[in-house]
Amino acid sequence: MSTSQTIAFIGAGNMASAIIGGMLENGYNADNIWVSAPDDDHLQKIRNRFGVSVTTDNRHCAQQADIIVLAVKPQVMRAVCQDIAPVVQNTRPLMVSIAAGLESATLDQWLGGGLPVVRVMPNTPSLVGKGAAGLYATDEVGSEQRDAVTAIFESIGVAVWVDNEDLLHSVTALSGSGPAYFFLILEALEEAAISNGLDAMTARQLAIQTMAGAAEMAARGPDEPAQLKRNVMSPGGTTEQAIKTFEEGGLRELVQKAGQAAFKRSGELAKELSKDE
Repeated sequence: MSTSQTIAFIGAGNMASAIIGGMLENGYNADNIWVSAPDDDHLQKIRNRFGVSVTTDNRHCAQQADIIVLAVKPQVMRAVCQDIAPVVQNTRPLMVSIAAGLESATLDQWLGGGLPVVRVMPNTPSLVGKGAAGLYATDEVGSEQRDAVTAIFESIGVAVWVDNEDLLHSVTALSGSGPAYFFLILEALEEAAISNGLDAMTARQLAIQTMAGAAEMAARGPDEPAQLKRNVMSPGGTTEQAIKTFEEGGLRELVQKAGQAAFKRSGELAKELSKDE
């Protein structure tokens, strides 16, 4: 990414901190990063940790930027956007939102209209540099701006663009909510191992490493998941029995239903958040 561009973060929560940390590790200049938030004590911790500029004035923060990352909760986004609208209508920065559910048209309206807007759906593993983010850009976003956003989010994991904004609901149901699905499996694996006699610490250590190792194999190799599964199974063996139990119990259908439920709720939230109050 270009280290000459100034990037402002409005909001200083965990995700903003993760992004800033990833950018700095990938060579971005701390002198070109601004952060605003209402809590000055928290901002000073951010400044001490990263060496970036901080302010409690959102408008002043926005005034500095070529790219503004809106990193506040969806419930307060309208007020934040309307507050900085006079500034961004003058400076015309690229606006990047990491707020779940808020559609680009709604954000652009609150910002005064006609701005380049990118929506990003990151996930919580971004906090440890292993994120998976879905990105969508409006027609006003140029190719260099897309490249800049790609670089920002590749600094904390994988960044994948979608051409249709509605597909962000699918991204939300998969990678946005997905970490919780794996935590549920992890929890269940631990409980099963404990019931079979392992102590809790050993069960957790083995379960975590097994999950991490399986993910790494899927990421590095050319084989599809179905083939990777078959590679572990031996005829009449333990894995075959376990997989048979999963299949007979309707695991695939249950995962499909869960994904559809998350997808549907994502769409509902988008409609709720876009309503004028």
